[in-house]
Amino acid sequence: MPPAKKLKILFVTSEVVPFIKTGGLADVSSALPQTLQEMGHQVRIVVPKYGAIDERKYKIHEVVRLKDLETNIGDKEVIFSLRSSFLVGKKVRVQLYFLDNQEYFGSRHSLYSDPLTGKDFKDNHERFTLLAKSVFELIQKLGWVPDIIHCNDWQCGLIPAYLKTVYKDEELFKPVKSLFTIHNLAFQGEFAKSTFKYLGLPDELNSEEGILHKGKINFLKSGLQYADVINTVSEKYAKEISTDKQFSAGLEDILKKRKKDIYGIINGIDTSIWNPEKDNQIAKKYNIKTLENKAQNKKALADKFGFEYKEDVPIIGMISRLYDSKGFDLIQKVFKDLMKLDIRLILLGTGEKKYHQFFENAAGKHSDKFTCYLGFDDQLAHLIEAGSDMFLMPSLYEPCGLNQMYSLVYGTVPIVRETGGLADTVSPYSAKNTNGNGFVFKKYDAKIMLAEVKKAVKLYNTDQKTWTKIMKNGMKSNFTWLNSSKKYVDLYKKVIG
Repeated sequence: MPPAKKLKILFVTSEVVPFIKTGGLADVSSALPQTLQEMGHQVRIVVPKYGAIDERKYKIHEVVRLKDLETNIGDKEVIFSLRSSFLVGKKVRVQLYFLDNQEYFGSRHSLYSDPLTGKDFKDNHERFTLLAKSVFELIQKLGWVPDIIHCNDWQCGLIPAYLKTVYKDEELFKPVKSLFTIHNLAFQGEFAKSTFKYLGLPDELNSEEGILHKGKINFLKSGLQYADVINTVSEKYAKEISTDKQFSAGLEDILKKRKKDIYGIINGIDTSIWNPEKDNQIAKKYNIKTLENKAQNKKALADKFGFEYKEDVPIIGMISRLYDSKGFDLIQKVFKDLMKLDIRLILLGTGEKKYHQFFENAAGKHSDKFTCYLGFDDQLAHLIEAGSDMFLMPSLYEPCGLNQMYSLVYGTVPIVRETGGLADTVSPYSAKNTNGNGFVFKKYDAKIMLAEVKKAVKLYNTDQKTWTKIMKNGMKSNFTWLNSSKKYVDLYKKVIG
């Protein structure tokens, strides 16, 4: 039998941990390339070099062949460089190229929007056109031709369009295929029709059959339309977006058209970081055999927020962006009822102003039961996962979700809505399903969510033996990136043929 073919994969993204992060995309963009490289494939990453990225810390340096490259964005001549660094993992180093241009990226510390106004940068169409164009310059200048370009979210949506139109007759690019991963369909990269002139694409794409959607340029649609294959970050979400208008974010026509090319692959989690047995950011390490040590984390969490530690009063944790889509409208509706329960509720996250105000007021009124940290704190996130008894995640939709997976491996029982990645990873415990690892409600409804929380609290208070079984079921989960990476390789091979 011939040895399995090792692939060349060019991974293009707008954020990567540890360099820069706004959400789960950054975690995926770090863990997946590392695991693919560990499997023996050759991976290179392209990401913009934002002003917030520390050059000295990450040893970012010039590459002579990739310095002062030129391209046009509309009528404007743009000079950029691709500078070299490495994503250094536990076992491998992955070659990484930073797209360096002062005007579009270097002068800004924020990724997509102005931190002062909260509004998207007006030239995002130009910025991410440059990202797409830089990929083709990189391949031509290096002569390193990937088997597949793995594009992520709307910021990379033009790459498949260039590949299928501008570069379709160039010998160098003929064998190259593209995969487009949707991490969140809600963010689409929409711009006025007049911005088409900046993109450098053939005129026929300036139409609804091309990359226009309802009269606007849509970078995400471009990726969906022209990629060889598409995937989302859970099986359930792949089904939801291609069959149910409620989940398709207005793109139902193109998603239905491409339905047979859309696959679901659940994200993994980085078990070198998220693992209660090895976690240096928690008060006391533990595993399935030393579960009693989890209580010390609960005590540390209670102490941190000035709650009296009570073993029999459950702490419910939440770590989330504060948006309607994450279920915060439901929480707001029944918040008074939640505060009637004998619980402690701890929230970590940032988001919409209305929720910041609501939760700040609530923390003042219910300081004996509720507290929030409106910001982000990685160490606190680890302590919440380790120290909570339950984790509440009532999302309207959830492409994958990572926190429910962290919760499961930390023995923190999730209470979730049955959607997307939550449905793929959390199964309801019952007398019939004794392998269940959490609590699940179906209908997006505040009272139904509240009933599920009450059910969990009641079981916690009355049947610790069953509760421990549910915790242990969760801790047996296997969410390593190796599982997910094998599925990606199968998908790459399918499209390469």
